[in-house]
Amino acid sequence: MTDKRPTFLSHTDKVWLAIWLAGVAALWIWDMLFLNRPAFVQLRTAAVNTALVGCCVVVFSFVSGWLSALALHASEQSGKAAYLLITFVLNLIRSVPQIIGVLIGYVVLTLLIREEVLRGQLAQLVWMSLVISLFLFLEVSDLVRERISHFRKLDFFDAMLCSGVRESRIINIEILLKNSRAHLLHKVIRIFGATVFLLCSVDFIISVGLSTDVSLSNFPLTLGGFLAKMDSKQDILAISTLFSDPFSVKDLFFEHLQGISTAFLIVFTLLCMHNIAAGYVQRRRLE
Repeated sequence: MTDKRPTFLSHTDKVWLAIWLAGVAALWIWDMLFLNRPAFVQLRTAAVNTALVGCCVVVFSFVSGWLSALALHASEQSGKAAYLLITFVLNLIRSVPQIIGVLIGYVVLTLLIREEVLRGQLAQLVWMSLVISLFLFLEVSDLVRERISHFRKLDFFDAMLCSGVRESRIINIEILLKNSRAHLLHKVIRIFGATVFLLCSVDFIISVGLSTDVSLSNFPLTLGGFLAKMDSKQDILAISTLFSDPFSVKDLFFEHLQGISTAFLIVFTLLCMHNIAAGYVQRRRLE
């Protein structure tokens, strides 16, 4: 008989989720106690904006990825011309490196802000989310197509068609919602982590400003933008003092808390998202 008792490997994703939540909570309490009030408010705003963009990108990516996969499937069954056209457009998007595409989206955002087309921060955050999702939704599209292709090879698909069940219900409900939830949840975690990485990377890259009229300070504050501030950069550079004076480590978490907290939150979140996703896959394989 096989041992069905839970092991550490079967719950790695839950362990890392608990580590992430506990780490963020501990950082929050520490910053409330020792970080000056204006910097703490900015850090909180940056974290909320980053999380909001991450959630929006997940939603936009899944909607567009799901619909594009269904469009490809339908066109593949009906007509070659439509299939080739959709495939060409998707491959064109796929050929653009993600970080370059997001940078181009920020250039357009700069122009929209300068022309006062996008005035509100919420509208600017939604624009950021749409731009990032444009270069991530193909991962969802590929996953949905792979799941449809897998189940079409099984007798399950033809049997349900013969039973009078509509093909759209078979694909959307039976295949994707009922039999692919684990794959979709794994993709949610991956896309959220990729969004944090792209958003923070691009915000930091453009920290010098894109023009004389619109600079990073005009964009909604994110963790990458907050890390790009001069005070945060100086806090990060202060880590180098450990090489000459190792005992100064105690001062880092009090005098240079702004930059260290921001950098820690970014790196810690990316590390945890990676391990949560990997642990989730491992747990599904062991079940």
